[in-house]
Amino acid sequence: MDLDFKNKKALVRVDFNVPLDADYNISDDTRMRAAMPTVQHILKKGGAVILMSHLGRPQKKKNEDRSINTEKFTLKHVVDHLSELTGVTVKFCPETVGPIATKMANELHMGEILLLENTRFQKEESAGDEKFAKSLASLADLYVNDAFGTAHRAHASTTTVAKFFPFTNTSFGFLMENEIKNATRVLNSPEKPVTAIIGGAKVSDKIMLLDKLLDLADNIVIGGGMAYTFLLAQGGKVGKSLVEKDKVDMALSILKKAKENDVNIYLPEDSVIADDFSNDANFKTVNSNEIPDGWMGLDIGEQARRKFEAVVLMSKTILWNGPMGVFEMENFSNGTKSIAYGVAQATSLGAFSLIGGGDSVSAINQTGLADKVSYVSTGGGAMLEFLEGKELPGIKAITVG
Repeated sequence: MDLDFKNKKALVRVDFNVPLDADYNISDDTRMRAAMPTVQHILKKGGAVILMSHLGRPQKKKNEDRSINTEKFTLKHVVDHLSELTGVTVKFCPETVGPIATKMANELHMGEILLLENTRFQKEESAGDEKFAKSLASLADLYVNDAFGTAHRAHASTTTVAKFFPFTNTSFGFLMENEIKNATRVLNSPEKPVTAIIGGAKVSDKIMLLDKLLDLADNIVIGGGMAYTFLLAQGGKVGKSLVEKDKVDMALSILKKAKENDVNIYLPEDSVIADDFSNDANFKTVNSNEIPDGWMGLDIGEQARRKFEAVVLMSKTILWNGPMGVFEMENFSNGTKSIAYGVAQATSLGAFSLIGGGDSVSAINQTGLADKVSYVSTGGGAMLEFLEGKELPGIKAITVG
């Protein structure tokens, strides 16, 4: 981020899409804290900061019930905490663009911070509208994109706005730079052996990632609901576990290609199963290929945990995307926790570990091990698409111009 910020106003796209409780208090400020190095750098270099972000999906809610609950989605809820994090009294603009935004931006002094209202209050945002983007651009001298979590969206504030600044007046923030650097390290120059731990509910959500990993990884550990589609494909009895029967052939194709590429695929030998999708359900551990009718796999079992941990500990590069079970339920969280501890231990032994994906990030944070791994990504969908090899619009807008 080598722009000259002295006496300049920088329009900075951040990702303050933070979870709020019923009283609109921030329950996890990870994304806000991740943007602080960029904000503080601009202030330190003599500039002023105009922040823009989205919060939730208000337009989607509007489509569902024809109105936007501005109280639920307003960025006003983050102002006080943002002031605490920055040490600066943050000014809040009740609109994203318009006469008030223009006036407040014009009156902003160096060393000050202005936060614009939720970009997604405007339908033009997700449409990538040029007029809206040009109005945003008119507020500042420089544009900085530090919102990796939305880099896969060709929205007005993440992509279109860049074209209204000279190419030399645009830059990534420190967070974006780190996200790109760490993901690129896994893709382009990983130390072997490389192990990818892939979880989550559906094979269909991770097909492109798995296909990419077959040319990159030495080991692929598969857990979560998606494991049962693979087990079913191999002739296993999976009860009423979550499966995608229409993806069985695809699972077989992945297993076949893995064998051809000398990639080891590890499926859970045993599973913790339940008779209902509830933390209060009856549960027991059985062979993953022998789940009785009426029961479903909700976590990996102890044998699988030991096997997966052994694979992780012998690795030099680790990518983790997706939980091993329904970790939101305490009785079915042990598999995901064991992976978190295994990845942290492998990192302490010298492995490079990248945690990418919302649920994996939640898991590593819940176990208190986020500072024991190499890098925790702030972008779920964006990281997934980057690792799949897709060109992200928010990155292209800065690097290509």
